[in-house]
Parts: sequence; structure tokens; C-alpha cells
Amino acid sequence: MAKFVIAGRADCPYYAKTELLADYLQKNLPDFRIHKITQRPEVWEDWLKDVCEKNKWSHKNSPIIWRELLDRGGKGLLLGGYNEFLEHAQLYYDVTSSMTTELMMVIAQENLGAHIEKEQEEEGLKTCINPLQVWITSASAPACYNLIPILTSGEVFGMHTEISITLFDNKQAEEYLKSLVMETQDLASPVLRSVSICTKVEEAFCQAHVIVVLDDSTDKEVFTLEDCLRSRVPLCRLYGYLIEKNAHESVRVIVGGKTFVNLKTVLLMRYAPRIAHNIIAVALGVEGEAKAILARKLKTAPSYIKDVIIWGNISGNNYVDLRKTRVYRYESAIWGPLHYSRPLLNLIFDSEWIKREFVATLKHLTATGRQFGGILAAHSIATTLKYWYHGSPPGEIVSLGILSEGQFGIPKGIVFSMPVKFENGTWVVLTDLKDIEISEQIMTRMTSDLIQEKLVALGDKIHFQPYQSEHKDLVPHEEKNPVMSDADFLNQIPQTTFEKPQSLEFLNGFEGKTVES
Repeated sequence: MAKFVIAGRADCPYYAKTELLADYLQKNLPDFRIHKITQRPEVWEDWLKDVCEKNKWSHKNSPIIWRELLDRGGKGLLLGGYNEFLEHAQLYYDVTSSMTTELMMVIAQENLGAHIEKEQEEEGLKTCINPLQVWITSASAPACYNLIPILTSGEVFGMHTEISITLFDNKQAEEYLKSLVMETQDLASPVLRSVSICTKVEEAFCQAHVIVVLDDSTDKEVFTLEDCLRSRVPLCRLYGYLIEKNAHESVRVIVGGKTFVNLKTVLLMRYAPRIAHNIIAVALGVEGEAKAILARKLKTAPSYIKDVIIWGNISGNNYVDLRKTRVYRYESAIWGPLHYSRPLLNLIFDSEWIKREFVATLKHLTATGRQFGGILAAHSIATTLKYWYHGSPPGEIVSLGILSEGQFGIPKGIVFSMPVKFENGTWVVLTDLKDIEISEQIMTRMTSDLIQEKLVALGDKIHFQPYQSEHKDLVPHEEKNPVMSDADFLNQIPQTTFEKPQSLEFLNGFEGKTVES
């Protein structure tokens, strides 16, 4: 079989004549095949030069024709230009062309118009299948390592949505990020279009559709809680400015981690006001910890426990509400279909266990951040993103940190975890839930720390004063939650140094200048 490749400039009349002659031969000869390559006039010379250098050919005009040696492999056999192809057709197939010069010029212009139209169609198709641009900050954090396999599995955004991941961190983390890129590529995920790294601050979040904000790394020490709070501001200010400047207008920002999650979220909202409505904080990690503790007590699976509500400060002074919690598939004397469930508080008869052990375990986990490692952080972020894009399970309550608009009597202007459901690409606060009123004392305890964190971080208040409750024993299902805040925990440990997030040092580690809003 003879296969010829015919390449030429789109507006070349000799390419047009060669093309029509080749079409005739292919139509009338069973073993004659052609492949056409059309190039725009402005790129033709560079393209021809590259082809000739690659194949060690010498040819300077349009068109260029070569024969592919299908039965031998290797590079093609150069035939030449229009004259050589015409001679070849006449010698081997006794076929020639009688096209006039005027007709050649008309067809050449038609070819150019058709080529431009085809390119425009291809560009249009590319815009339809542009990958979702996902950026992960502090990408050297353990949570990122565990998050990548989940994102590339197709479970979060769907198997029909291609994604491109950019790992964003400081210059010092570049070598680690390069190895992480190679591991990610080794996954050979069908939904992963590309993975890259970014250490230049001015390029951060370029056309980002999704931004995952992880805990920034720490390598410095500060000696007061107030300094720790204020150290969050420079990085959030920088991120906010870059998101407003570089990200896609519909960008979604999700804040995860185990330290000052609510504070970081409200600061990002302050410094990126244009997309503040699309910034949320992940609360499913705390919810997962509570479900796991309850499941061990009931000797069941954590996934069978639904509707645990996390109120307040995700990484601090919160209230784990079990009043709506239900247990499915529980082995007992009463059985029902898969959708049958029972109230959790009716199954735990040891109220002292809830008052003491359950409460103490949650207090310890929240105060120290232990067990909220890379796996749980990654899974919580990925699940929240999945709900955001595809909706949460029907009828199920999800906890989410969002900006308060006064729901449930929560003061406006603070980020507060509350019950929601996801649907149609957004969330709806479940203000119609019955019997979930929170006492004024519990609400004051939770909101006081959040308000103070914000004031101290922004410099409007010098000292942080933890809210002091008059009650010592606080029980979740009685609207009493003893989970202490970051401030409570830190103030109980005198003469201790606290690790300072690498905020200012983080900025200096980038190639480029720190940008001020």
C-alpha cells in the first residue's frame, strides 16, 4: 500500500492542485492513501524547517510530499514538491492534472478559509473541555500527600471532569514538590490532565477554579497566643489579594486543617471580598472524630452514624450536638430495612460515659489536634468538595463553617460551623430543624472566642481573654459542651513556647515580591 503525506501552506495554489490530484488517486486506486497537513501561512516556514531538520531533508517551498514506508518503519521517503508529485502520478498511474491557474487560486483561498474555520472549531472544543484548575497551598503538608490520590480518583469532581493540579509552596519545598509531581503522574489517573508546581508568588492561583488552603508549615517560635493569632494575617492578606487578582471569577475556596480554621476563613473573606461568598471552612474532620468515638462505644461502623452537628469554632471552642444523631444498621432486638434508624441517645444508656469519657476524648483531640492528621484532613476536604459539586446525601445533615448572617442567633460577621445541606452547587443552612435551639450561655461561650480571635488578629484588641464558663460539667445532648478552645488549652500551659506559622518566612521563600492589598 502507498501512503503519501501532503503538507502545505493553506493559501498555496500548488498545494490546492496537489491536494485535488491526490484526492482523485485515492478515490480511484484501492491501495493509494493520503494524509493531509495544512498550516497557516504565518507558521508554515517554521513548521517546514522543523520537519526537514528532524528528517534531514532539504526542501523550501509549499507543498512538501513524502511517502510513508508502512512495511519498513523508520522515517518517510521524501518525494519533493508539486512538480515531483505530478511526475510521480503520471509515471506510475498515468494520471495528470489540467487545473487552470485561476481555479488553483480560488481553491487556495477556500482552503485557507476552511483551515481557519477548523482551527476555530477546535479551539471552541478545547474551551469546552478545559480541565478544572485545582490549586493546593502549603503543598508540602502531609494532608496534600493524602489528598492527591482522592482528587485524581474521579470521586470528587466526577469521572467526566478532567483536572489540573498545581502544588503551591515556598522555594524551600521545591525539591519535595518535584518528587510529589512524579508520584502523582505515576498514578496514571484518567481524570488528571497535568500536575505542576508553583513557587512564584505573583503566579499563584492563576485561573484557579478550586483552591484548597492547608495549614501553613511552622519553623519559628512565638511566646504568646496573641502573636500566634496575628501571625495569620500576612499570609491571608496575601492569599486574598492573589485570589482576587489571579483566580477565576467563579473560584471556590475551601479552608482545612487543625489550627485556627475559622479565623483563617474569615480573614480570607476580608481580603478577598469579591469571592467571600465562595469561601468555606471544613468541619467534617471534627464530625468524623465524634462519629468514630461513638461507633467504638456502640461496636458499630462510624459510617452508620449520621447527623452529628458541629457548632462553633471548628478547631477550638465548639459544641458537638447529638440531639439529631441517628444510628443505622444497629444490631439489636429491633431490626428494619436499610433506611431504618434509631436516635443515638436512645442507644447509649450510660449517660456518665457521654458526660465524662466522650467529652474528655473530644476535648483532648480538639485542644491538641492529635489524630487529625493527613488522612482525616484530606478525606474531610475531599468529601466537602464532593458535596459542594454534586450535593450531599438527601436528608443528611452536614456541618460546615460559613459566614454567619444571624442564623440561630449567631452574631453576624464571624465564621461559624452550623448544619447545612449541599444542593445545586451551593449550600443551604438548615434553619428549619426543630429542637436545636442553643442556650444563650453556650452561644456566648462559642462566639466570644471567635470574636476575640478576629479582633486580636487584626490588632483591634491587645489581649485574648478566654470565656470562663460557670459550669464545669458540660454534656453535648444537654447543650453542654466542654470542648475547650485553642486559647483555653494554651493558657493552661504556663511558660510554654508556641510554634509560629511560617507566614512571613513563607512569603520570603517565594521567588518574587510580597504583594500588599
